[in-house]
Amino acid sequence: QVQLVESGGGLVQAGGSLRLSCAASGRTFSTYSMGWFRQAPGKEREFVAAITWSHGFTLYRDSVKGRFTISRDNAKNTMTLQMNSLRPDDTAVYYCSTRRGGVAGTANEYEYWGQGTQVTVSS
Repeated sequence: QVQLVESGGGLVQAGGSLRLSCAASGRTFSTYSMGWFRQAPGKEREFVAAITWSHGFTLYRDSVKGRFTISRDNAKNTMTLQMNSLRPDDTAVYYCSTRRGGVAGTANEYEYWGQGTQVTVSS
């Protein structure tokens, strides 16, 4: 059974940084991709970034390019999202997800989800 557990959320001032982590377990993920999504109150869940386990190919939402960096540690089965230059509109619950195959940018293409971690950026 696939299990994804996020950690690292919190409250930070605008311009600050946070590092989110996702610990994955339950199977071999070599043919999978991992993604981060976020959902703000009253809004739909939106794609943030994704990475393939095998080659580390990445995909980013335009608004986070140059500020966020997604990475993975295959040996530890963990994925991280380094978030710099945070803005108030980055405030949301951030979710870790995984899917078979390559990276994808929509939530319905992902099969498994973590419980989410809150990120709040104050102005």
